[in-house]
This record gives sequence, C-alpha cells and structure tokens, in this order.
Amino acid sequence: MTAMFPPYASKGLVLERLPLIFTEGTPNRQYCVRDLAASTVFTALYVGAVEGQNVYFGPVHIYRMTDVQADKADSYQRLAYREAVRKKNVFIAGRRWYADNTREPIRDETLRDGLVAIGAVISRADLPTTSGAPRYALKKDFAALFDPALTGDTLATAITAFQNAHLSKGALTRMAIMRAGAATASVAEGVRVNFPNGETRVLASGPSSVITRAVVERFAPKFLGKPAVLWLSESSNKVVVRDETIASSIGLKIEADKNLPDLILCDLAPAHPLLVFVEIVATDGAMTPMRQQAIYTLTDAAGFERKHIAFLTAYSDRQSPGFKKTVAQLAWNTYAWFSSEPENLVLMRAGAEALGLSRLIQL
Repeated sequence: MTAMFPPYASKGLVLERLPLIFTEGTPNRQYCVRDLAASTVFTALYVGAVEGQNVYFGPVHIYRMTDVQADKADSYQRLAYREAVRKKNVFIAGRRWYADNTREPIRDETLRDGLVAIGAVISRADLPTTSGAPRYALKKDFAALFDPALTGDTLATAITAFQNAHLSKGALTRMAIMRAGAATASVAEGVRVNFPNGETRVLASGPSSVITRAVVERFAPKFLGKPAVLWLSESSNKVVVRDETIASSIGLKIEADKNLPDLILCDLAPAHPLLVFVEIVATDGAMTPMRQQAIYTLTDAAGFERKHIAFLTAYSDRQSPGFKKTVAQLAWNTYAWFSSEPENLVLMRAGAEALGLSRLIQL
C-alpha cells in the first residue's frame, strides 16, 4: 500500500467480511451488514478515509460511486475520484450506485446508528452539524480488517481483537450467546434441556428448541422462586413434558388442547402458585390477545384467579426477525424475554392509570 491509501479491497470482499465482524447480537446489526454498509465501507477505503490520515468521506462519496469507477484500483484513480466527487459538474463514468436521496439512510442509519455507534467509524467533532464537508473516517483497526492479505486464523484473531476493543460488554455477551445458540440449533442429535427437577430431555434441533432451553435453564431460575415445568410441547405437537403430579396438586388439569402454549412453567414458591404460559418465537406465534384470552378461558374454568396467571413470549434477540414480525401483536399485561439478554425482562403494562400509576416516576 501507499502511505495515502489502504490496500484495495473489492466491495464483494467487504460485503463478505461485515457479517463476520458484526455477528448476530450486534446492536443495529442490520445497518452494519447490509449492501449499503458494504458500499459505505468500500468507498471509505477506496478514498483513503482512515483514522490518522486526515482524509474524510461523506454520503456523496458513496451515492456517486459507480461500478466503472470502483474497478479502477490504482492510487491515482482513487485520488482523482476523492477530489472530483464533490464537484457538481465533474463526470464520473458509469451508472451511479444510488440516487442523491440515499444520503439520509447513509448518514442516519448506516453511519450514525450503525458504524459510528458501534465504534467502527469516527466523526469529526469540529464541524457544525450543518456543514456539508466530509466528516467520517474508518477506525484504523476496523479498516485493517479488509486487507485482502488478511485471511484464515489471522483474520479471525484480528476480528476478535476489534470486537473486544470496540464493542460493549453487553454487545459481546449477546453475540456470544447468539453464536452458541446458532451452533446448538444445527447439531444433528438435538438440543438437550436440563429441567428444574434434575431430569433431562432432548428436543429436536432448531432455533425454537434453543430458545426453549434458555427459558427453562435461564429464565425460570432467574425469575421464579421455585420453578417447575408442567408442560412442554414441540411444533410437531409432540408432548415432551407433562407433569400430572404437580399439575394435580395445584388443581390444574392439563389436557392436550389447541389453545395450550409451547411451555407452561409454575412457580411453587408463593403460597398460591404462579402459572406462566410461554410462547416460544423463532419466526412466529407470539402471545397475542386472542391467545391470552383463550388461556384465560382454560384457567378461569379451573378456578385460577387471573392475578396468579402470567404470560411470556420468548425470543432469541431484540433484533431477531421473529421479534420484529410479532412485537406489534403482543398482548398487554404480558412479558417479553430475550435469551441473548437473559437478565432483562420487558413488561407490556396496560391500565397503569387504573392502578394509580399515572406518572413515569410511579412506574
């Protein structure tokens, strides 16, 4: 490389490496790994906008790039593009990658909420927010990850070093949990679940089973005083666990019913046990108002007061497709939980004013 430009990396290489750097669980990952992000990182490398070089790029460098220009890899052509692209009357050969109005998603999503927020791109603090001057540059150790000569274990080591240096502890934890879950979901022999009573069961391989295991092994011990699993079924309608003894002792008759959820937990610690009805969502099937009401019909008939009933929808991550698809369907007075952030719980509270909680400080 010259002192001015990093090694030439094709957009294809950038697009290939971004998901390796920003794995599942990365905050706003969609903004960091999509095609627009690859175009942004490629162009920043192309014009030499890397920390320490006093060279910066802006959205105009990305949306005026063309395939013809991108193939010109020598330093002279890269320098010429960097200098010319901001001039309105300069001709750039080839069809532009994006229209002018793409500047907003580049600036607001890919950069501000994505690569800048994650610590991969720096932004000049000395420019007014209204300035049109280029203000962005790739962090030096982030730019180094796209050196084509960096491959195999050496690349993996460099990626890990970057992640440890720039991602928060929470983000790293989420990424580790998501990686472990993805690996487990693909294991042919299934997903082994350890139940509170010491028994184990093997569920069919797949993301739903990984989330189910997390609910039983992590959610239940964390949020229930004395947890028990009363019912567990798989998508094939196979009943994996059906604890008639405990169910009978608390007055609940469990029968296979289309309205039963994927999982029923029980907290035996309170004087009156708490029943927790759980829907597992990998792609679909959240605890909707209709599902909630159908379960209330069953528990009302069994004589359970509604204050002793809780509802949970369990997901792998806040950025998972399943959550994005179903979040608008979640019933009020239910909980949402993410296996990638097991210490946290989301409450969908309705009727706060009726409870005398009309101010945020009271909540």
